[in-house]
Amino acid sequence: MFIEPHNGNTTRGWIEVICGSMFSGKTEELIRRLKRARIANLTVQIFKPAIDVRYHPEHIVSHDDNIIQSTPVDKSSDILNLVSKVDVVGIDEAQFFDEGIVDVCNTLALNGTRVIVAGLDMDYTGRPFGQIPSLLAIADYITKLHAICMVCGHIANYSYRKTDDQGQVMIGEKNLYEPRCRVCYQKH
Repeated sequence: MFIEPHNGNTTRGWIEVICGSMFSGKTEELIRRLKRARIANLTVQIFKPAIDVRYHPEHIVSHDDNIIQSTPVDKSSDILNLVSKVDVVGIDEAQFFDEGIVDVCNTLALNGTRVIVAGLDMDYTGRPFGQIPSLLAIADYITKLHAICMVCGHIANYSYRKTDDQGQVMIGEKNLYEPRCRVCYQKH
């Protein structure tokens, strides 16, 4: 679905995806880019899934305690309903959104908006998570971040779940997850 650019000219939007394991700095990087956009006097709107209330019901908060105001939404289509004449849209924890998030990001980019999306590329089983693979496929820019393995200190790509719960979605932090490298992840 194409929407005429909000600013009436031929401004081109694009999609940036920031991905990686838990504790790799995805949210930190998202917040950094959004703050820089504001410094550049760009209008910014930020969204997160309403189910993510780990640190705050409305703010996006990094593990380093950096904070930025956001709007929690229940489904991806709510983003299009809430966006109004904005230069940059930030979306955190995109893996928790429904499959419509891909069309939402594409529509925003076609409308001339810079879209910055952050999310886990793999779940705790090491499988692609939610719609992140589809977002990676249409992204103009991709940043893959890495954490440090809590077992051996090497680069970590995996989010190791420290509980026996088998559900794909279990929102938690250091008490439930830790980053692991490929070798240490496979050993456990």
